[in-house]
Amino acid sequence: MSGYRYYQKASKAYYSHPHLSKLLVVFTLSGGGGLLAVSDNSPLSAAYADAGQRDITKKKVVVLGTGWAGTSFLKSLTHPSYEVQVVSPRNYFAFTPLLPSVTNGTVEARSIVEPIRNIVRKKKFDAQFREAECYKIDTQNKKVHCRSQKTNLGGVEEFTVDYDYLVIAMGARSNTFNTPGVLEHAHFLKEIEDAQRIRRTVIDCFERASLPSVSEDERKRILHFVVVGGGPTGVEFSAELHDFVNEDLAKLYPTLKKHVKITLLEASDHILNMFDKRITAFAEQKFHRDGINLKVGSMVTKVTATEISTKEIATGETVNTPYGMVVWSTGIGTRPVVMDFMKQIGQTNRRVLATDEWLRVEGSDCIYALGDCATINQRKVMEDISVIFNKADKNNTGRLKVDDFKEVINDICERYPQVEIHLKKRQLKDFVHLMKHSHGDDEFNIEKFKSSLSEVDSQMKNLPATAQVAAQQGTYLADCFNRMEICEKYPEGPLRFRGAGRHRFRPFRYKHFGQFAPLGGEQTAAQLPGDWISIGQSTQWLWYSVYASKLVSWRTRMLVISDWGRRFIFGRDSSRI
Repeated sequence: MSGYRYYQKASKAYYSHPHLSKLLVVFTLSGGGGLLAVSDNSPLSAAYADAGQRDITKKKVVVLGTGWAGTSFLKSLTHPSYEVQVVSPRNYFAFTPLLPSVTNGTVEARSIVEPIRNIVRKKKFDAQFREAECYKIDTQNKKVHCRSQKTNLGGVEEFTVDYDYLVIAMGARSNTFNTPGVLEHAHFLKEIEDAQRIRRTVIDCFERASLPSVSEDERKRILHFVVVGGGPTGVEFSAELHDFVNEDLAKLYPTLKKHVKITLLEASDHILNMFDKRITAFAEQKFHRDGINLKVGSMVTKVTATEISTKEIATGETVNTPYGMVVWSTGIGTRPVVMDFMKQIGQTNRRVLATDEWLRVEGSDCIYALGDCATINQRKVMEDISVIFNKADKNNTGRLKVDDFKEVINDICERYPQVEIHLKKRQLKDFVHLMKHSHGDDEFNIEKFKSSLSEVDSQMKNLPATAQVAAQQGTYLADCFNRMEICEKYPEGPLRFRGAGRHRFRPFRYKHFGQFAPLGGEQTAAQLPGDWISIGQSTQWLWYSVYASKLVSWRTRMLVISDWGRRFIFGRDSSRI
């Protein structure tokens, strides 16, 4: 038998091995998701030894959710040894960065969604989709309880899915901070349905305001649009709404334009706080020029059917403002099912699920989480300071020279990314320069070593809850699964200075490729790697190019590009549908 045919036969036997079967569940309901797992399979050589004597069952992977992380994971998973089930309350993937464009008709809702079955059917392994939501995770029995959504066709169906490995990437919900009246009266902007609801409400406001029986005061109230939250979503929606009103609706409702008012409320001192100060200043100046009423230092305390109450932080004064529509965009909160799960595993004092650098949930051996519902609890350097020092001190002298760290420098920077951030902040070339810069000599003891790294852990930051992070986590996870069968036993294995051996799976590391802030009027601000700031119409065309390239399929790319072209030629559609 040729070597290649023998390899095929052995591989086939390995993947059909009954004792190598495991069930894996991946959760990703909205903001994004992905997965990593620990394998306790027998070595590959064991499968070769009895290649024709045992049958195989493929490992079952259950993906709950079709957000950024889940879809990224599905698209990147290629290994044929898995049987995949996708369970999600929505049967499509939505390109959420373009949701503000859906609210005013710049882009149609169908143009930014891709049916998840289109993705599933192209996989070379067994894959199925079930439209349902997870409402309970039973960690003791390793079961996931799912429920179909109520429709006009009849009652609700319930079923359970067993798992050996569980990955939770269920996204997040809008955070109301328990503000009275928000859930009842405000609009959100996280789902396709939210964007469509906002679009209909905007048109309804204009149509009602145009009725002859409506008073002037009532007309002004109806046409007052309030956006709460000065982050990227709130800013972009405000800009899109301003363009829609001035470029399209003003032509159809010429007598109403003078009554339209857009107010953006932000509790802090500035909008776009996560961007460079140059972008923040430009955005605030542009909004003032465009006539968007920007109120910073204004915290919402209550929302009723017709008024929104705010407290001015500087003066403590409470102001009641009439409005026609409120859009709430102030952050994200944890879903109830995730909160219940956190109680089960003893993470009651946290805001979201805590994982290690391999995306494994702390307090659990076989459950993983990523996306908006989780945060990586990066290990601190100071917790391992003695281990690192002793690993470098091979002669057990209690004193080290800088050159003694050369063998573990790469491991230190890989295991603790805050070290690299600290080096960049201090404008130091590498870890060796940090040691020399701290003490001015080439030899030091453990106390000097501790003092050199004492400020490193202060550079630790949580990853932002963005589509970019979730997508990278999904791709990372799929890569781990694609290589899991040929890698070592534990994908979360330690680095060399943490113990014997080094695993081929490196910890997840997020790479920031920049971020955009569309500001209306065909102007966009961009903050790209290397501290490169770009603002203007040329950046808007860069925004078009990047977003078109990031769409999940060629079908959605062509639809979105055609929508952009239609808007340039014919304007935005103002029909209510």
